[in-house]
Amino acid sequence: MSPLFLIVTAVVAVLLLLVMVIRVQLPAFLSLLIVSIATALVAGIGPADVIPLVMEGLGSTLGNVALLVGLGAMLGAIVEKTGGAEVLARTFTRALGPTRVAPALTIASCIISIPIFFDVAFIILVPIVYSFARAAGMKSPLAFGLPLALMLFVHVTVPPHPGIVGSAQITNGDMGLITLLGLALCVPVGIVGYLVSRRLTAHDFEMLPDTKHNYDTFGTEGAGAEGAAVSAANHLHGPEDGDFVRTRAREQTRKPSAAAVLFVIVLPVLMIGTGTIGNSFVDEGTTAAAMLSLIGAPAFALLVSALVGLIVLAIPSGYSVSRMGELMDGALGPAAIVVFVTGAGGVFAAVLNETGIGEAVADLFTALGFPLILLAFVLAAVLRAAQGSATVSAITTAGLLAAPIAAGDYSSYQVALLNLAIGCGAITLSHINDSGFWIVTRYLGLSVLDGLRTWSVLVTALGVAGGLVVGVAWIFA
Repeated sequence: MSPLFLIVTAVVAVLLLLVMVIRVQLPAFLSLLIVSIATALVAGIGPADVIPLVMEGLGSTLGNVALLVGLGAMLGAIVEKTGGAEVLARTFTRALGPTRVAPALTIASCIISIPIFFDVAFIILVPIVYSFARAAGMKSPLAFGLPLALMLFVHVTVPPHPGIVGSAQITNGDMGLITLLGLALCVPVGIVGYLVSRRLTAHDFEMLPDTKHNYDTFGTEGAGAEGAAVSAANHLHGPEDGDFVRTRAREQTRKPSAAAVLFVIVLPVLMIGTGTIGNSFVDEGTTAAAMLSLIGAPAFALLVSALVGLIVLAIPSGYSVSRMGELMDGALGPAAIVVFVTGAGGVFAAVLNETGIGEAVADLFTALGFPLILLAFVLAAVLRAAQGSATVSAITTAGLLAAPIAAGDYSSYQVALLNLAIGCGAITLSHINDSGFWIVTRYLGLSVLDGLRTWSVLVTALGVAGGLVVGVAWIFA
């Protein structure tokens, strides 16, 4: 088939995907599978070969993604259920002092969000944000809560989160290198995000009545820490979560130390960094190289960290192994959704590659001289704005660019930068079709218009800042 026909097929496939997700509101998993099958048939794949191709694309993507996301979810459950997030946030705030509560919470939240999904991490930190904002005499928690947007940047640029893991798997990116570069990228982007959030919260926004009531009455029910936590859970999440807080308070004899929480969260990063950097100093094929490869494998690092978390966080906090095992198993449910969506994105990528569509796209942009790093950012941003999910936009963009990346003979460093550019694009332009937009505006008491003026502007600033840093790094790659 002609390259023009293949390119038109790719454009129509993406448009069809957007229509199915946005207008028809089919689940992203089903939409990706349907579009992938239709694209394969239109582009000349025989009917008997379509399902085997689907199975191959799904299987090759799910193996690594399911392992990393599943282990990351379990590690996140340990940190969440033992109260590690609260301990870390309060410790950073005490260390930096009462005048630096916002940057302290932001730094703590970035560390916390390495193993925990953004929406869960944000909800965990809301009661802490409320308590510090009320102690500071603020009319609204916005000034402390809005900078937590940096957690979303961590979510889209640092494994084991599904979008960046999926795009790395599709583009054959080095997960260890992506992890280290993603963490390094969070530093300049975090500074930009903090400064922008201060500017955005310089004047007051009227809180929604229900949220204002929750904020004004926060911590007034019951007594002591447990009463405040139950009050926050009842107000913010519902009576079922209030019951869970009571249950956790009964189960837990004490909270873990901040040092233990920090160690468990940073341990996989240290292991991955040791393997990635250490391999450059040893000869390939040696025993040392083999051991470093094992230590630095993200899946092995997360497995070790989950076991260490069980030993140094859960058990000393009063949880039995069986009880914490139940909570860790429960964390796999929400993770399974994004795992399957990512797998379906792998199917789409396999179809684009097998039909020659990816190669046609590569030839087109090579002929036009369009920088691939810019294309990665722009495509992810457009897809994010159109359908709302950072994960779906990242893996769809990776699928479209997998062939150009493979054909370009790029280094591991350059492929890592391309994946980070996709992640930066996937965080931008959050608005009413994004579940994260509603979580943030609900808990911070923002109207839709005020959410667009604050949250949407801030996450777009984070994505653009990250994209610019990645672009500069690309020039010198």
